[in-house]
Amino acid sequence: MNKGSFVVVCVVLWGALGVESSAHSRAPAANPAVNPLQDDPAAIRNGQAIFRARCAGCHGFDGRGLTGPDVTGLLAAGMTDEQLFQIVRRGVPGTEMPPFDSRSQVDEIWETLAYLRTLNVTESGPQVLTGDAANGERLFRAQCQRCHIVHGKGGVLGPDLSRIGSARPPSALAEKIRGGGPVGSRYQPVMLVTRTGQQILGIRKNEDDFSIQVMDLRERLHGYLKSDLARIVYEPRSLMPAYGPGQLSDSELDDLLRYLGTLRLNAGAR
Repeated sequence: MNKGSFVVVCVVLWGALGVESSAHSRAPAANPAVNPLQDDPAAIRNGQAIFRARCAGCHGFDGRGLTGPDVTGLLAAGMTDEQLFQIVRRGVPGTEMPPFDSRSQVDEIWETLAYLRTLNVTESGPQVLTGDAANGERLFRAQCQRCHIVHGKGGVLGPDLSRIGSARPPSALAEKIRGGGPVGSRYQPVMLVTRTGQQILGIRKNEDDFSIQVMDLRERLHGYLKSDLARIVYEPRSLMPAYGPGQLSDSELDDLLRYLGTLRLNAGAR
């Protein structure tokens, strides 16, 4: 599984894992709106084995994310079983999330999603957002659009947020905005120092043993042979600034989260 995916639950061939048969040997040919295996204990055990073998490397054994996103709040954020199924089967275009292995069986997707449901944080239900989405959109355009695309408009230094409301719960988004969370491998900040002393700060786009390519803060691509560089510094923190209460008040954060919550898988472009 490629690392850094937007949101993903992967599956593998039945025989490769040696997982047990569920009480329901095969899911219906037509994809149902609700997971037909969600209450099947054998399916959940199979799904756990699949998740740990193929998904935990990016999303962590607890589903809270490593280089990939936190997947424990997807259902609480409003994503349906059918939407999750389609993401797993088709992948996410424009990200490192690949299409589903067509050799595997449909019921293996449902088994993995049945296990994922046991990881989802519901507590008292989905978080109710009370902010002003219109003001949140204005804040996004002023503070975030330079680096993030929404429906084809914006910068490309950061992730495309066109469907972020389906992928991340508000609590995870708030933590990221306030300055928390790891750096994803697709957006690794790096400082290149040439032998003449020139410094180039940007996002790593490609790298191998001999060369490296970065996109600088003006979205210009730079490629260098490593032998021509004095240093390569991999920055530990994201290029995204931390928006503390002094930069973004609690009420403004609520407005921004309310707007981001409208950016969902089934939302049309504006």
